[in-house]
Amino acid sequence: MQINKKKKIFLAGHNGMVGSAILRLFKKKGYKNIICKNRRSLDLLDQKKTLSFLKKTKPDFIIIAAAKVGGILANKKQKAKFIYENLMIQTNLIHSAYLVGVKKLIFLGSSCIYPKFCEQPILENFLLSGKLEETNDAYAIAKIAGVKMCEAYNKQYKTNFICLMPTNLYGPKDNYDLNNSHFFPALISKIHDAKLKNKKSITIWGNGTPKRELMYVDDLAEACEYFLKKKTKHSLINIGSGEEKTILNFSKFIMKNLDVKCKIIFDKKKPNGTPRKILNSDLAKSYGWKSKISLQEGFNLTYNSFLNNL
Repeated sequence: MQINKKKKIFLAGHNGMVGSAILRLFKKKGYKNIICKNRRSLDLLDQKKTLSFLKKTKPDFIIIAAAKVGGILANKKQKAKFIYENLMIQTNLIHSAYLVGVKKLIFLGSSCIYPKFCEQPILENFLLSGKLEETNDAYAIAKIAGVKMCEAYNKQYKTNFICLMPTNLYGPKDNYDLNNSHFFPALISKIHDAKLKNKKSITIWGNGTPKRELMYVDDLAEACEYFLKKKTKHSLINIGSGEEKTILNFSKFIMKNLDVKCKIIFDKKKPNGTPRKILNSDLAKSYGWKSKISLQEGFNLTYNSFLNNL
């Protein structure tokens, strides 16, 4: 399906890492009518304001990249905020999109929706097959609700709402605050600091053994554009790179790139999180999409952006 590039696309969450990557790509590809609003001009937690805005602007397509996100510590300490804000944002947008007759909506989720100990690599049908990782269960439950809401609206109202579930993402405009960030930007920040201060050691959470898959954020942006145009039979599609390492090996990878030689200390009082998390992205590949950007290329781009924003 080809999209007229003059059609209106509302991109919710354009200032974040994911949203800004989508905005860059869509502008580069010649989309002329991308609607963006910051929090001050549109409060997505407010149902009436969200519906009024969509009635006024009448977008043809919506991409939901707006969300409250954070790492293990933030998820653990702010469970109420994570579940409330994410439920409200996505519910207001999904329901309002139905009411105003949006042609297609893409809801962006997270691989944390899947059970903590489910079989690896993770297939879409493993959803709700086991217990969630307790450190981010509030966020995960909110995202699962978004997936089920899209499925329910498609079934009852014949909408065209699809959910893309990306693996762990990194890239420009990531959050490097050690109290709120995900593991990869936290490692970049710690190891960069060790380089500057010539530290003899760095401390990483847990025992370093959990395995994680990483994908550069521009690959997700490409997936959004690809599946906005693509007709699909499935409403839930995993978006991953297939590239995984242990937390320890990601640390060593960054240290090698930054030419840092110091001791790694494990803080075993801190949680490990899920032991292994890698998505099975065969469904996305069957539709003709696959990730393109290697870890090395993505890291180079990310670290340059990190340095430019210090």
